[in-house]
Amino acid sequence: MLNKVLIANRGEIALRILRACHSLGIKTVAVHSSVDRNLTHVAMADEAVCIGPADPGKSYLNIPAIIAAAEVTDADALHPGYGFLAENADFAEQVEQSGFVFIGPRPETIRLMGDKVQAIRAMREAGVPCVPGSNGPLAEDDLDTSRRLGGEIGYPVIIKATGGGGGRGMRVVYDASELQQAICLTRSEAQVAFGNPEVYMEKFLENPRHIEIQVLADGQGQAIHLGERDCSMQRRHQKVLEEAPAPGITSKQREKIGQVCVDACLRISYRGVGTFEFLYENGRFYFIEMNTRIQVEHPVTELVAGVDLVREQLLVAAGEKLSIRQSDIILRGHAIECRINAEDPDRFIPCPGTVSLFHAPGGPGVRMDTHLYNGYRVPPNYDSMIAKVIVHGPDRDTAIARMHIALGELVIEGVKTNASLQQRIIDDPGFRTGGQNIHYLEQRIAKLKKKAIGIR
Repeated sequence: MLNKVLIANRGEIALRILRACHSLGIKTVAVHSSVDRNLTHVAMADEAVCIGPADPGKSYLNIPAIIAAAEVTDADALHPGYGFLAENADFAEQVEQSGFVFIGPRPETIRLMGDKVQAIRAMREAGVPCVPGSNGPLAEDDLDTSRRLGGEIGYPVIIKATGGGGGRGMRVVYDASELQQAICLTRSEAQVAFGNPEVYMEKFLENPRHIEIQVLADGQGQAIHLGERDCSMQRRHQKVLEEAPAPGITSKQREKIGQVCVDACLRISYRGVGTFEFLYENGRFYFIEMNTRIQVEHPVTELVAGVDLVREQLLVAAGEKLSIRQSDIILRGHAIECRINAEDPDRFIPCPGTVSLFHAPGGPGVRMDTHLYNGYRVPPNYDSMIAKVIVHGPDRDTAIARMHIALGELVIEGVKTNASLQQRIIDDPGFRTGGQNIHYLEQRIAKLKKKAIGIR
């Protein structure tokens, strides 16, 4: 078993990891920036080390400082959480070369899945259904071939950066006349954002849902899936609300696509938790990427599957084989997660500040993952997500009702939040019907804004 884990992250996920470590008797080290010294997990950790100023590039992305902190505290493993360095293969490699355990996949696996072209190629070879596309990067000086590919695939197509992710580095093309400019612009953006100008082409699915499969593997020949999540409620390609299981997905579909993902894990000797993300349209799944880390939305899977995913991460990293078999996974009920951001709910801009009053919701089936407390100052330097309200019920209608109540009980004063938007989503007839596509929320928000100012 691991003895001491350094948590290379902040906020709610750092606290989540700390609690999982302590449940296993593992000591913890919290690293933090100068503005984060008052975070909850920093106070609860066995040791804490300041690794730099507020600028994440000089603290949470500062690899030498993080590894030095592990050395001086005699930690034997590092957990990256999500975001920051969680999917940085160079970081994972340096962690292992420095003699520590990286709590996640092997560096070569992260590197493979971080390159979208190579990931799609590997998944095709593993039998995972993929979106029709160029099957490799577009040649920089061969526009004729790109035009031919666009015609074969069929417009609209989408140009994506091979090193992209999180909705960045992509551009939709509806006509061949737009192709050259789209490729050039996306290349330039990709070079600036990711240091890699390579782009590739895929068929653009116009009304898909976003469905993802949670997997867990020990890297020793055993892997399982824990069902699917629906993450279609999005704004600007960013998830806002997630639920499990996905409305309208049958048990037969779940078993089939889940087994495909398990087989792919075994083929690439995957280790740890991971998520296969798919676009789903007209009854078909199309692989888009794999996240080689714990997901923000992992709690909804935990609640319906009855598995502590972070605990399993730690056990696998310690070298243990999976103790859970596929037959042990029985999905029960329905779970929903609402991301609570410190932002203006109408203008969608971050709103840092001091939390003057905080009250978490409670009651049957309600869970809240957050690092907030009365008097906590939300800094402007990091992602605006400050909490996650998660509910579980015996069915979707009950879960929706519990979320409606939970959001009504939630009190966060001193900073603006998007809780009112989440309440509008939960009460929306389209959401309650279920199975909406990834554009639904943005289209609904746009319609409500027009209505508010009298535009028809």
